[in-house]
Amino acid sequence: MKRSRKVGITIVAVLAAIVAIRLALPYVILHYANKSLATMDGYYGHIRDIDLAIIRGAYKIDSVYLNKVDSVTGKQTPFFAASLVDLSVEWNALFHGSIVGEVVFQDPLIRFTKDKVEPKDVRKDSAQFDKIADDFMPLSINRMEIRNGNIQYLDQHTKPKVDIQMTDVYFTATNLRNSYDSSALLPSTVKGRGSIYDGTFNLNMKLNPLAEKPTFDLNAEIKNTNLVKLNDFFQAYAKVDVNKGTFGLYTEIASKQGRFEGYVKPLLKDVDILGKEDRDDNAFRKLWEAIAGGVSEIFENQPKDQVATKIPFRGNVENPKANIWYAISEVLQNAFIRAIQPSLDNEINIAAIPAPGEKEKEKESFLGKVFGKKDDEKKKARENARQERKEKRRERRRAREEDDKHS
Repeated sequence: MKRSRKVGITIVAVLAAIVAIRLALPYVILHYANKSLATMDGYYGHIRDIDLAIIRGAYKIDSVYLNKVDSVTGKQTPFFAASLVDLSVEWNALFHGSIVGEVVFQDPLIRFTKDKVEPKDVRKDSAQFDKIADDFMPLSINRMEIRNGNIQYLDQHTKPKVDIQMTDVYFTATNLRNSYDSSALLPSTVKGRGSIYDGTFNLNMKLNPLAEKPTFDLNAEIKNTNLVKLNDFFQAYAKVDVNKGTFGLYTEIASKQGRFEGYVKPLLKDVDILGKEDRDDNAFRKLWEAIAGGVSEIFENQPKDQVATKIPFRGNVENPKANIWYAISEVLQNAFIRAIQPSLDNEINIAAIPAPGEKEKEKESFLGKVFGKKDDEKKKARENARQERKEKRRERRRAREEDDKHS
């Protein structure tokens, strides 16, 4: 009986210890997490609460924010916030024999503020974010999901102030650690969509995140964005406003072994810059908008009432370059010959990327053919003239040498 009593007491003590640890663990994790966020160089963050779901192998971060801190004034500028972050074991990968994690962000907001929080600063500080992510999630993240996201750009120094947002962002990235389908060249998939001022944004991407050099195949498009709702941006940076019109942008990019190739195709449709809505503008404003509207009319495809161009680019990670002649040629061809179709061309894929050392085939434009040939002819003529002058100098030198011998 004494032995049974000791065993019972031991079992109760162990259960009590487990319960105590379970009750205390969220507060311990919360304290550690907030300490890590508060001591980041250049940033300050805070988490309101943490909930554990041990059976599911997960925990939830409730209401987190991260601000950029000015090193001189100490003023904080909002950068990131989310109502909920769910970190857990990815069971789908577990069934394939990989112990990896997944993270889901609910209602996240990323805010870039000019001169306060710049994309280049975030890129520079990314090592700190990686460390924090490793502290929060001990497992390698194989899947990520964003629900109802918001991406914002602010410029408080312009007049009017600029505030551009992409809303309703949904984003998924799967198989980031290549836990399954390991034989594929591009085993990971990224998909995204969002809304931007009555228009839509879509992104599709296949990639190999474990490759030594960037290896991916991407296409993205923005369609039917209402330019009138971007008038604060146009007034701040271009000193014009738009009375009507829509904007679209289409791009395809592929990269492997350090080489990349792609194009960007912006499109403006039904644009009206100077109209009856501008009758109260001052004379200088009217003049500038008339010039901008006139340029738009010159390069507009009249039957389809659109202005567009296609800018191809190719190169390597160290030396990107764009074919400017081709871009100008596409503007003129769109204006006077044909309209660029408002859609993806489906002409860029990873199989088309030349291997290192393989000669690239430049796509020659109409202007390149015209002006390029003239430049080649002029260069050839100059080279011929230079060779003739050299030959004449050699003949005169030989003649002098002959005279010296006879004398």
